[in-house]
Amino acid sequence: MSAPMIDPASKPKLARLFRMQYEEAQQNWVLLYPEGMVQLNQSASEILKRCNGERDVPAIVADLEQTFNVQGLEKDVIGFLEIATERGWIV
Repeated sequence: MSAPMIDPASKPKLARLFRMQYEEAQQNWVLLYPEGMVQLNQSASEILKRCNGERDVPAIVADLEQTFNVQGLEKDVIGFLEIATERGWIV
């Protein structure tokens, strides 16, 4: 099954059952849900922090590119958002 396509005009946000928090014991951001936890790498956590339902995809990409002083992140961000949507982390 292929990942769903992300509409650039969409304003992704965490799904209701998920919550992000920094776990001091693991020195890492995690995504918590009723059945468990997903440990996030730095890239995933930076993208998900920006998925607040207020920013569209181009705004998320622009913020990441500005914050980290890089260009060309659109393809990677969209790829991650597609995976996160498929897994039900974001809506």
